[in-house]
Amino acid sequence: MAKMWAGRTDGRTDRLADDFNSSIGFDCRMYRQDITGSMAHAAMLGATGILPKADADTLIDGLQTILDDLGSGKLQFDPACEDIHMFVEQVLTERLGDVGKKLHTARSRNDQVALDLRMYLREQCDAISAQVKTLIEALTDRAAEYKTAIMPGYTHLQRAQPITFGHHLMAYAMMLLRDRSRLSDCRKRMNRSPIGCCALAGTTYPTDRAMEAAQLGFDGICMNSLDGVSDRDFCAEFLSTLAILMMHLSRLSEELILWTSWEFGFVELSDAYTTGSSIMPQKKNSDMAELIRGKTGRVYGDLVGLLTMLKGLPMAYNKDMQEDKEGVFDACDTVSMCLPVMTGMIETMTAKPEAMKKAAQRGFINATDLADYLVRKGLPFRSAYKISGAIVGDCVKSGAVLEELPLETYQQYSDLFDSDVYEAIDLTACVEKRTSAGGPAKVQEQIDYVTACLAKGDF
Repeated sequence: MAKMWAGRTDGRTDRLADDFNSSIGFDCRMYRQDITGSMAHAAMLGATGILPKADADTLIDGLQTILDDLGSGKLQFDPACEDIHMFVEQVLTERLGDVGKKLHTARSRNDQVALDLRMYLREQCDAISAQVKTLIEALTDRAAEYKTAIMPGYTHLQRAQPITFGHHLMAYAMMLLRDRSRLSDCRKRMNRSPIGCCALAGTTYPTDRAMEAAQLGFDGICMNSLDGVSDRDFCAEFLSTLAILMMHLSRLSEELILWTSWEFGFVELSDAYTTGSSIMPQKKNSDMAELIRGKTGRVYGDLVGLLTMLKGLPMAYNKDMQEDKEGVFDACDTVSMCLPVMTGMIETMTAKPEAMKKAAQRGFINATDLADYLVRKGLPFRSAYKISGAIVGDCVKSGAVLEELPLETYQQYSDLFDSDVYEAIDLTACVEKRTSAGGPAKVQEQIDYVTACLAKGDF
């Protein structure tokens, strides 16, 4: 079948080439954006007198009917069409005759696809941001529930200092708050309309690009026509933002996997978000967390694939750029699937504060507080550090813990030790004394901050 672009060639491509060249199998998901953009374009053509007002109105009505028919299932996508743009134009022409052929006046598929993609990703930014907000709210709720539950804080995966489970969860809430901020910033930069850039050099028609941009909810227009059709940095920025978001989800997943193991035993995930083993009846596997961790690599691949495709392209549009969409769509789908699963896991998990506290007690994580005790008694920090380290070393050999050492033993290391040492190294007291901004004694302030940010939309 001859193509609508036939002219310079006869438009009769080989079936194999047709299949290879076609993108309608994946870009059809942008049909709403494509038709909405075309309706705005038709309105502009009528308002500027490029087309008679009656023709523009007919085009808009025809496009609305196609949109309705696709939404209801009355109309199905034709896989023989090259892309969503040609499909819509073909159906419009079939229904309206010659009037339908006028729609493509003063535009190209080059600026049309850039428009569709910007509109689609703009919606995705909003949708994913809403999902992130829900996850943040789940984390803050659980942080409020466990803001006094003592647990070990880790460095190098070694027990380091006492914190609370609420404090730990709020760290992820802060990360995700920045992810929302990145989505917001990304949306701002992509919210410029490329329509009217045409193939690469604009048009001789007296178009009103600003009118078309405003009608479609853009903040303005792409000011350089080459840039408007040829760059996909907004896609790369979007994928980079999703990759960072998935990195945060993966880190949280990794900790959930560790915490649910017998070795840690800090958390139990709901049966609704775990699986069993086909052969080992005792197993309860954190498969959902593992899948999120695994799917993170998939999103990274989508980003690297896009950057690799773009890196050697000359101006302006090249067919290579058709490869921008599948990776972007895949990342959107992956992230949109992972976020509610992670939210469900957080909302339904059961923490085990006693197990956390026991781990904290066994890890000598109050050793820094022991050293600080001596510093407050007048000893230089390095001297206090050496004494505390020696005490810990001897405890490791004997199997003792700092809280259980007799006062006489402490006094063998320094006569500065007195009975108040036990209050200084009490784990709860250690946490409560960490009153510096952002510390584990300030969890409620962190919750209030995040809640206020979400309420104001200020990230």
